[in-house]
Amino acid sequence: MSRIAKNSIKISNDINCNFNDGIFLAKGKLGEMKMTINSNFTIDIKDESLTIIPKDEKNKNDPNWGTTRALVANIIQGVSVGFEKTLELNGTGYRASISGNILKLQLGYSHDINYEVPEGVKVLCPKPNIIKLSSYDKEKLGAAAAKIRSYRKPEPFKGKGIKYENEYIFRKEGKKK
Repeated sequence: MSRIAKNSIKISNDINCNFNDGIFLAKGKLGEMKMTINSNFTIDIKDESLTIIPKDEKNKNDPNWGTTRALVANIIQGVSVGFEKTLELNGTGYRASISGNILKLQLGYSHDINYEVPEGVKVLCPKPNIIKLSSYDKEKLGAAAAKIRSYRKPEPFKGKGIKYENEYIFRKEGKKK
């Protein structure tokens, strides 16, 4: 039995939630998101809380119960507060700049990398070596951050590359003479 799934999700007054025919819809100040809920579960929406309830007693052991609850909680947090990730560029001459919805990266290659930012993700470059990503959709945000990071992953000897803000790069010692 899932410990996470038993907990209810708190909803603030500025969020509008609906559950009809297996589809959960949440509207907030940052946007609107839909999700298809597994047919083994139903959603009970009360005044300021929301609970995922299994339709059968046997579905209490289903691991999708906790997963469904976590996904619904992410949707509610996304449309109300949103999510944010910060990437840091470490290396000589590594720079990032934004123009329109194209992120231009200079990462030491012979050419610049132009990354088209997906819809629903906002990108800011307050400094040339910092990229701030924000979105109401946690899945799109994580995919965009991972794609940008994949252009030049941090290497273990000098630590050069693109890393997450709070990521620790395990450093290795170089060759000995």
